[in-house]
Amino acid sequence: MSDHDRAAIVTGGAKGIGAAIARRLAADGIAVVINYARDRAGAADVVGEIAAAGGRAVAVQADLGDPAGAKTLFDAAERAFGGVDILVNNAGTMALAPLVDATDDQFDRQMAVNLGGVFRGMREAARRLRDGGRIVSLSSTIVGVYFPTYGVYAATKAGVEAMTHVLAKELGPRRITVNAVAPGPVETALFMEGKSDAQVAGIAGMIPLGRLGQPADIAGVVAFLAGPEGGWVNGQVIRANGGML
Repeated sequence: MSDHDRAAIVTGGAKGIGAAIARRLAADGIAVVINYARDRAGAADVVGEIAAAGGRAVAVQADLGDPAGAKTLFDAAERAFGGVDILVNNAGTMALAPLVDATDDQFDRQMAVNLGGVFRGMREAARRLRDGGRIVSLSSTIVGVYFPTYGVYAATKAGVEAMTHVLAKELGPRRITVNAVAPGPVETALFMEGKSDAQVAGIAGMIPLGRLGQPADIAGVVAFLAGPEGGWVNGQVIRANGGML
């Protein structure tokens, strides 16, 4: 298939890294289903930007913490574009606390969205993705640096990486590649919230390239893995972090 025949689902695509991924895939000629949980206006803005640039996109509401979320997205994608070739598991949530203070609600919600949502997305993709497709999931460089207060979040992302390695072997016979991208600190509203200028400068100073990542940096890596040049990359975790790890 040419890129103009391909369709992608991007979970959590209303803002930040997810929105950058959706814009980049659309710019590459791929039709995009932009998933959102609550930010209807943000998703509509991204759809509007893509349409204004000549691309194709629809916004679909689904909570990836809900067992029905993944099926809802694939059903919508098939109605809109006839099928799905690419799944980008980007949606996630983060609640930071020392393990001794982490609540059951914080644990359950992060597990439901970050791990359960990716699991169900992968399972639905394994059943419904067209042969030769791509699955790209977002992990995190926190799996490796293991900062205090990130225990539960890191555990969910480590699980994403484990499933990536296994599913790559299971779907290889259908020429479906399965990879993960593990960003370092990226300058999004979520990352910047609550941090002082000194804290941000300190984090940037830990990165050999001397700056925070930008959403477009991550979108470019995802686009490579989702595109024809990434077809021989399979079962890998790409740590896009400026050399932090």
